[in-house]
Amino acid sequence: MSAEAPGAPIPLETLPNLRDVGGWPTADGRYVRRGVLYRSTALDRLSDADAEVLAGLGIRCVVDFRTETERTSQPDRELPGVRALAEDLLADSQIAIPAQLQAFFRDPGQAAGFLASGRADDAMRAAYSEIISLPSARAGYAEFYRLLLADDDVPLLYHCTTGKDRTGWATAALLALLGVSEADIYREYLLTNEQLLPALEPVMARFEASGASRDKLIPVLGVDASYLDGAFAAVRSEFGDIEGYFTDGLDITPDEQNALRERLTSDA
Repeated sequence: MSAEAPGAPIPLETLPNLRDVGGWPTADGRYVRRGVLYRSTALDRLSDADAEVLAGLGIRCVVDFRTETERTSQPDRELPGVRALAEDLLADSQIAIPAQLQAFFRDPGQAAGFLASGRADDAMRAAYSEIISLPSARAGYAEFYRLLLADDDVPLLYHCTTGKDRTGWATAALLALLGVSEADIYREYLLTNEQLLPALEPVMARFEASGASRDKLIPVLGVDASYLDGAFAAVRSEFGDIEGYFTDGLDITPDEQNALRERLTSDA
């Protein structure tokens, strides 16, 4: 195994919250493969220098989980020779809180009022339940996981706007299927608070100047374990376990699930 701890950040100034998803141990004594899957924020601000770093990772495909509105208003930078795919997970959503972050960032005054109402945490938890139940989310995640069954599109980078909610569940569900412990799944998920929030410090300052409380901002701009709790609870309620979610929710067969485990884990 690499001496670098799993979840270590790849520090790029214009692409925060970038990290390799590999390195985590599984219940059968194997490890999630490194150098295959990377998660990040959107690539709309990517600099020339940071694009060169991504090129050095050998990325072959970028999967964008954002809505059409998000992609149109802040399109990803194109990477030469890299296939770009869009999977609008929230196309069927009536809530779409994760997709409203751009508007949230643009109007700190209005956002401060929403935060003061005390509804932000509940809205985020409801959004995670939607991620499990929406037909568009199920279809998008299924397409994403199937990409990992072939060699053409890996190494692969996937993201939403801030790389925390839609991207966070994509990662957590996959790690659960691969046999990573619950403690490590939550540890990987919560790394976003360390690797994203510092980059959002100027945003937080603007919000605080508009009267928003930092304590209320962090659960919206970052992640909270209770959001992941809700997603896994929805999986158990509707599908029984993570294998049931992949089989019945995403139509990924047990044989395909075993193929994912074989392809994405190794002995060292």
